[in-house]
Amino acid sequence: MTYPLVVDLARDGFPVSVTCRVLGFSTQGFYKWQRSPVSRRDYDDAVLTNAARDAHGDDPTFGYRFIADELQLQGHVASERRIWRLCSQEQLWSAFAKKKPYAKRPGPPVHDDLLQRDFTASAPNQVWLTDITEHRTSEGKLYCCAIKDLYSNRIVGYALDDRMKASLAVRALEPTPL
Repeated sequence: MTYPLVVDLARDGFPVSVTCRVLGFSTQGFYKWQRSPVSRRDYDDAVLTNAARDAHGDDPTFGYRFIADELQLQGHVASERRIWRLCSQEQLWSAFAKKKPYAKRPGPPVHDDLLQRDFTASAPNQVWLTDITEHRTSEGKLYCCAIKDLYSNRIVGYALDDRMKASLAVRALEPTPL
């Protein structure tokens, strides 16, 4: 909160009501804050944060769920979500919770580039391309393998399955009955 700015400007001779109006604060809110600069919620959060630090210091493998249980045993009343928020702000994580980030590097090509990046065809059924796409559905993932003729730009075969296997590409090559 920037109420301390109002206090500084009041010390410099600016009226509180004008300062609050310019900054978009209510004058009543400022005077309420001035009577009690630390709210009850902020005070309770500070007490819970200190207790969480102590619990985490005793056993660094504790994540926020164990810390919430520990604080409840000590008599503190707070929701698990509130404990999660406080632990996240203080970076109190389980020693096993986070994997260390690593840079993913692309692996070697899976196959040779037979087209040499030339995606043209002079007659039908000379050059086919294939691709497998993953679609998320409410029932899980669905994989679609399509085979496209470069000359006509038409899909000449496709197959659907809930698992991405080599048989999916093989089924896309098989002729479909009419």
